[in-house]
Amino acid sequence: MRHRDLDEVYCSVARTWSVLGDRWTMLVLREAFRGTSRFDTFQDRLQIGRTLLSERLNRLVDEGVFERARYSERPPRHEYRLTRKGLDLYPVLLALMEWGDRYKVDDPPVRLYHKACGAEADPHLVCSHCAQPVGYGDLRAEYAPGAW
Repeated sequence: MRHRDLDEVYCSVARTWSVLGDRWTMLVLREAFRGTSRFDTFQDRLQIGRTLLSERLNRLVDEGVFERARYSERPPRHEYRLTRKGLDLYPVLLALMEWGDRYKVDDPPVRLYHKACGAEADPHLVCSHCAQPVGYGDLRAEYAPGAW
């Protein structure tokens, strides 16, 4: 199966991966969550080629993760702003960062602090009903008719 065919599979993970599953997309999103919005700044921070960056940004705009907004008429320049759909990827980025901190680095390069209380934060996935932490083995999956 080709990568682009993943968006045809009746599976939320496969369809999500068809949007996010390349080596640059999550890094573009990481920069957006750091406040980057302009093409040249993305390029400088990521050291990525213009064509490749343009393709990634266009794909994220097409998917509704970013919106493109003009900030200069002469020359025409656009910035890329996270949409609600894009902002909803923040927990995904945090989960990847947590995994990387645990398994890929000795000393995590970034510390998170909760703005409301000022304490160092260690975000976790929790049940929306009882607020208990959840991990593998704590959830049961029930497949929709036709899913398999």
